[in-house]
Amino acid sequence: MQLIIRRIREQGRDVRSFDMMPEEAAGRHGLTFTPGQVAVLSVADLQGAYFAFASAPEDAELEFLIKRSGEAGRALYDLQIGQSVELTHIVGRGFSLDDYHGRDLIFIAMGTGVAPLRSALRSALNKADKFGRMIVLYGVRTPEDFCYRDEVEHWQTSGVEMRQVISQPTGYEWSGQTGYVQSLLDNLLPQLRSPVALVCGSPEMIDQTRSRLQEMGLAPEQILTNY
Repeated sequence: MQLIIRRIREQGRDVRSFDMMPEEAAGRHGLTFTPGQVAVLSVADLQGAYFAFASAPEDAELEFLIKRSGEAGRALYDLQIGQSVELTHIVGRGFSLDDYHGRDLIFIAMGTGVAPLRSALRSALNKADKFGRMIVLYGVRTPEDFCYRDEVEHWQTSGVEMRQVISQPTGYEWSGQTGYVQSLLDNLLPQLRSPVALVCGSPEMIDQTRSRLQEMGLAPEQILTNY
């Protein structure tokens, strides 16, 4: 399936978001996927690479967060409006939010791992009355690496609790918390009833976060990853 790039926005440092639509779509994208699932995208003669949907299934357009890293990432990052990308497969389990009605949702993201969590968050906000508290814990290296800064205010006015942390504060004006995103859990988890954690980031971050959550009392089935 060919996707046509409709809009490009600068996000974090060396990261852009791309809004796309299937070539034959009229009005809405028409794809079926679970929030947080992953698309295999290819451009030119390059082998397909994995990029999580950053948009909710209910959104009109498809959105992907592309970091200028790796051969495929650099090629996609340099594309322009009107050019096309091939979507060959949709993979991963994503986040089946309907299984967790009535629960508190903790979205834990590192770096561009915010993309699949944004997909799930946007979907959850469309039916916010079905969930308890929604809390986003988002960690990056520096303030320049935060993505979707223009949406944070909307999330907060919609009832989302937003907590951000950076791991490399030297050289930046930053009055927020420093360290790694896992450190934000310490004073949060005891306040929640029957929480579910949605975790996205590097494999190391996911393993560390899973271990920390289990130490704090979450059962393995309460800790979700999209892939």
